[in-house]
Amino acid sequence: MGHIFCLMGKSSSGKDTIYSQLLKDRSLGLDHIVTGTTRPIRAGEQNGREYYFYSTQEMDALKAAGKIIECRGYRTVHGMWYYFTVADDRIDLNSQNYLVITTLEAYQKMAAYYGKDALIPIYLEVDDGLRLQRALDREREQKEPKYAELCRRFLADEEDFSTEKLREAGICRIFQNTNLDQTVDEIKAYIRGIG
Repeated sequence: MGHIFCLMGKSSSGKDTIYSQLLKDRSLGLDHIVTGTTRPIRAGEQNGREYYFYSTQEMDALKAAGKIIECRGYRTVHGMWYYFTVADDRIDLNSQNYLVITTLEAYQKMAAYYGKDALIPIYLEVDDGLRLQRALDREREQKEPKYAELCRRFLADEEDFSTEKLREAGICRIFQNTNLDQTVDEIKAYIRGIG
């Protein structure tokens, strides 16, 4: 049976970088799952790589068709932004392993949909000061930086990924992302060990 490896962590914990490193290693045999969002595309992102970018109307049509596994809405300083996972007929857990970046809430809903045994959590942790600096550096690169939203997201992560919520979700294996290469190697060994 295949697995869905769910890469999770607070904002600016290195998820995107580690995700791309893992997918590049063909020996891991991972295919990717790209989730959807209604938030605006950032500079440097591509539709279908980081996310599929949808309008709210397109998301509503997917919901009406019963195609959305889970959906989270966030009241941002720029209005409501939604993040969601679409039921994808191409996912074949009989023959393939997958990698997805997701949240704790989405992980739990995907586990209910695909079965808890199919989902493997990979939780990243980084010092808050380093995460904040990374987030600021990334936001400065945007054409129109959204610093207020950065702060809202940073503070919301404290609640969304609290120790209690991690424990309730059964997440006990935590990868400290203090050295990128070392962390990637540790995660690769973990994935290989699960097969």
